[in-house]
Amino acid sequence: MMARLVFLGRLADLAGGAEREVAPGPLAEVVAQLGAELAQALAGPRIRLALNGALVAGEGLVLKAGDELAFLPPVSGG
Repeated sequence: MMARLVFLGRLADLAGGAEREVAPGPLAEVVAQLGAELAQALAGPRIRLALNGALVAGEGLVLKAGDELAFLPPVSGG
């Protein structure tokens, strides 16, 4: 079973789609396989992570089979 990455906002444009299935493993390794431009954008200090619907810190995170990790860019509004 795979893990699912969800990209919101401008991150979906960079990723070429809103979702991507990946092999489970350490987040740093998973992100490194996504390509340099996307990996750099995901590492931005204003990007938040939600693992299975709960906000989490990315440091030391290991994705397991069936996990869903959403990358949340900053939101501007008016």
